[in-house]
Amino acid sequence: MDRTLSSALEIVVRTDPGMVRGHNEDAVFANPNLGFAILADGMGGYNAGEVASGMATMVLSSELETAFSVRPPYEVDRETGLTYGHRCLKEKVALTNSAIFNAAESQPQYSGMGTTLVTALFYDNRVTVAHIGDSRLYRLRGESFVAITRDHSLLQEQIDCGMISLEEARFSQNKNLVLRALGVDVNVDTEIHDYPVRPGDIYLLCSDGLNDMVDDEDIQLTLQNRAANLDLAASALIQMANDNGGRDNVSVILIKILCDFAAPQGWWSKCLTWFG
Repeated sequence: MDRTLSSALEIVVRTDPGMVRGHNEDAVFANPNLGFAILADGMGGYNAGEVASGMATMVLSSELETAFSVRPPYEVDRETGLTYGHRCLKEKVALTNSAIFNAAESQPQYSGMGTTLVTALFYDNRVTVAHIGDSRLYRLRGESFVAITRDHSLLQEQIDCGMISLEEARFSQNKNLVLRALGVDVNVDTEIHDYPVRPGDIYLLCSDGLNDMVDDEDIQLTLQNRAANLDLAASALIQMANDNGGRDNVSVILIKILCDFAAPQGWWSKCLTWFG
């Protein structure tokens, strides 16, 4: 592990049931020392959604903690050219999918349960993002606020093919129809990408209970105005969602990049030797 990582990241985690739902089917987890955060928004009858999201965070966090205790995420795989962190996320999300799917198959009360997932793994001045469904990861960099992830949803497909406009999408009845979810099938198609990070960046992982209730412009303004205090920023975002109706559970994880956290140079020289 990069010894500077825990001091390079400030992480705040919040979840709230909202104003309508009787229980919370979101689950959140963060490990500042290993530099990763996980957010899951469960779905299914009775309490099955809560079980699915809880399993997602518990199984995936445990698997990542074990994996990175023996090998750092910044080590490069000489066959694929991918980092161990990238490869590990793909493998461990697949394992987590199997655990949820098998639980649903073996226990009738959990039949059909599933969950969205968004995971961010920070190492070597980069973030590897894995996501399934419509939970999101945003990045605030200076005046630029963008969604890093693209929803796996019917609504996003309709927007992409020009069937509806962004304005019409705000009032669509199809907001919660996801096209991919963790645990609903034997295999899962996880979208994984790597992005460079910079000191001062703020990353927001959230369930749709936030972005369905609060416009992106208002989320951006809140993060900019409270960039110096992530606790206040997280509380304000949840309060805004609830003030606007709070029709769903709302969860946020905020990560601020405080300083550089490049990998030890020795690893890069080894990589250059391998590929040279």
